[in-house]
Amino acid sequence: MSLLPTFSVLGSGPTVLLLHDADGGHLSFAPQLETLATAGWRAVAWDMPGYGRSAPVEPYGFKGLAQRALLLLDALQCDAATLVGHGFGAMLALELALREPARVRRLVLCAGGPPLDAASHAAWVAPRLARLEQGLDMAALAAQVVERDAGAQALPEGLQLARHALGHVHAATYRRALQALTSFTHGAAALMRVGMPTLLVGGEQDRCTPPEALLALAHVLPDARVQLMPGVGHWPQLENPEAFEQALLEFLAEPARRLH
Repeated sequence: MSLLPTFSVLGSGPTVLLLHDADGGHLSFAPQLETLATAGWRAVAWDMPGYGRSAPVEPYGFKGLAQRALLLLDALQCDAATLVGHGFGAMLALELALREPARVRRLVLCAGGPPLDAASHAAWVAPRLARLEQGLDMAALAAQVVERDAGAQALPEGLQLARHALGHVHAATYRRALQALTSFTHGAAALMRVGMPTLLVGGEQDRCTPPEALLALAHVLPDARVQLMPGVGHWPQLENPEAFEQALLEFLAEPARRLH
């Protein structure tokens, strides 16, 4: 079995690696692949190990996942990439930035990034694990999770894609990913070393990663700003893809002199 994760790629130019949440797969960034490619970027959306046809890692945690992401960048012959992470993927993007800062040009942390406190664990992890314990199949779990954690103004087609992506996650992998979330414990001292330009994007109605958590993280990261999206919950890139992509492309277009 190949250790190289499966991925979708579109376009040519500087690489943007899209790292999905525990709640999805490469389809979680489907709208952004075409948008980025059209704008002159090489957009790469992976299936995290254990998702889709990507081989799992043992033990399942951020170190092993970061190593697989670096393996993918090597296979793409990419010295450094912009990382766009959603939820779990935002934590993984920070893990990569801490482990291999020379491989990361910029960071976009979408609805995630801060280590989980007790309130976030109760809002994000516990309800999902509880549904697994109830024996729900992934399609039924996806319907409940998306309805609960989406915003009031979410695009219906975006929510349909969110349900589809989560509904196709392997239940055993989903459980392990949720459990791994609590192993991301980088504190302020570590995060202050993340010097590359960073955009934090969140939904004003996100109960999993609430706005105050992103604002607190922005105060720790040396070069970060926050953009909050009204009427949006935990899937900004799907609930309001047009606004998300505008913010993303504007950030990517900023002069290279901002890079550290």
